[in-house]
Amino acid sequence: MPAPARPDPPSTRGPYPGAPGPAEVAALARAAGGSGILFAVLAVAALVLVRQGPALDDPDSAYEAFFSSGQASLLVALGLYVVPFAGIAFLWHLVATRTYLQVLAPRSWARIPHWLHLASGVIFVCLLFTGTATAGGAALLTRFSSAPPPPPDVVRTLMTVGFTMVFVYGVRAAGMFMITTTTGLGRELPRPLAVVSYLAATFLLVSTTFHPAVLLVFPGWVLVLSVLLLVRRPRRVDGPTKEDTDDEHRRAREPG
Repeated sequence: MPAPARPDPPSTRGPYPGAPGPAEVAALARAAGGSGILFAVLAVAALVLVRQGPALDDPDSAYEAFFSSGQASLLVALGLYVVPFAGIAFLWHLVATRTYLQVLAPRSWARIPHWLHLASGVIFVCLLFTGTATAGGAALLTRFSSAPPPPPDVVRTLMTVGFTMVFVYGVRAAGMFMITTTTGLGRELPRPLAVVSYLAATFLLVSTTFHPAVLLVFPGWVLVLSVLLLVRRPRRVDGPTKEDTDDEHRRAREPG
């Protein structure tokens, strides 16, 4: 009498050869979520610290008081040192998210939004670094130089250039990153969150203000998305999407 067949153990592999299994997909989601939360926390902390300096419309006396006060310039200098770590955390989030998206849609590399996602994320980090360094770099003079502080007009000019990099160019790169991420995740996002994401991205694309609250939109959105990646299981694990299937059928019908 033959022995009864044992049921096969649950498969931990993906739906096609070489595909990551559910555990690997979950690890990618955790990496994207964890690095996104870290970026959001560091970005907000850096913004609060850098904003301890005088504003563009402050009188000359505010700039003179800033350079004579060691505490205010120290906080701004500390914020400048936090910014690179926020950028590094965002690069981790960018790469982990891109890998996760490509697992969900294996042929996403052949589509334009996939590369716009990469370009907008890298451009955002570059503008974040250069913009904050230009806007707040004068604070380092009080920490590492015995030279007299620059005139208020010079500091205002540097701040204007830095704000332009961040508020005019950087937030638009962030808006493009939000659009391409939301498009890539597709049905993985709840519909209300997808709608809010597109609306917030549109706001960043058309914003014309230098108010620091604008800079909270992007890390706030990354925080919400990252929490979702940590707590929500993917609906489709590394399988071909409808677009992938359509591509395969189209290639099969082509002559030769």
